[in-house]
Order: sequence, then C-alpha cells, then structure tokens
Amino acid sequence: MPAHEATPPRALITAAAADLLQKLQARHGPLMFHQSGGCCDGSSPMCYPDGDFIVGDRDVLLAVLDVGEPGVPVWISGPQFDAWKHTQVVIDVVPGRGGGFSVEAPEGMRFLTRGRAFTDDENRALAADPPVTGADYASGARPPAAGSHIVGDAIDACPIPDVPGP
Repeated sequence: MPAHEATPPRALITAAAADLLQKLQARHGPLMFHQSGGCCDGSSPMCYPDGDFIVGDRDVLLAVLDVGEPGVPVWISGPQFDAWKHTQVVIDVVPGRGGGFSVEAPEGMRFLTRGRAFTDDENRALAADPPVTGADYASGARPPAAGSHIVGDAIDACPIPDVPGP
C-alpha cells in the first residue's frame, strides 16, 4: 500500500465551515486558506480569493479541502509547519468578527482553527509521506486525493479527553 493511503489528512473542515465556504465561493470564486502565524490575526485561518495571498517556496500545503471546485488549498508557513506538524488542523466557524482581511468577516462569522495531536502511528505515516511545499506546487506537484475532509462537528475530529461522545 502506498504511504499516502495510510496517512491521515493534515487538515479537515467542519460541515458548518464548509457551508460558509461554499457561500463565499459563490460570491468570490475559488478560495484558499493560509494559516496565520500570529501577530495581528492570532492563529486564525485566513481565507482569501485564490491567488490574492502569495504562497512562498517554503510554505506547506496541508490539504486541498473537497469544498467546491477545484477545492480549497490550506497553506501554512514552513517554520510554523515545523512547530505544528504533529497537529491535525480542523477549520471551524464561530459567530463573531475576526481580524485581518479574511473574506468571511462581513458575514458576522469567523473561521477558527482547532487541532488534534496525531498519534504516534499517524506521525510515523506522515513522516513517510512528506507534504507538498510552495516550491513543489509551483513545479506542478499536487497532493494525492485523500477523500473527504469534511467532518460533522469539531468534536468529531478533536474529541475532548474523558468526555463521552454523542
């Protein structure tokens, strides 16, 4: 079995966030996320019209979310990926206004990153299947298809320890 078949997705999106993303795609066309590294926007996933944010050679493509066509890439800076590579990013949405220039701001909603630490087995599988960088992407590399990235609720991907599930 190829390594990518056993690797968990590095990024997921909740159904509520995917619904908002589809509404935004109808208005703005193809979109992308860049996971902010702090400063003004905290650590929010920033959503931009695809191409409005210039992806650097060292940026890392976490996933291409299966929302709309051609999908929504989720990028993170290389140095931030090094710190977060053991974490599955889950993009959710909550009421409120986030900072910055993310396209959902006028909707009265904001995208939010939640996370789950990968298991030891998942980390081993991910280490054997390195992610696509901005330089790789510019050269034509694309990640393998990974099935759906949509989860019902954040707790489905990020269970709270010692709390029984639904």
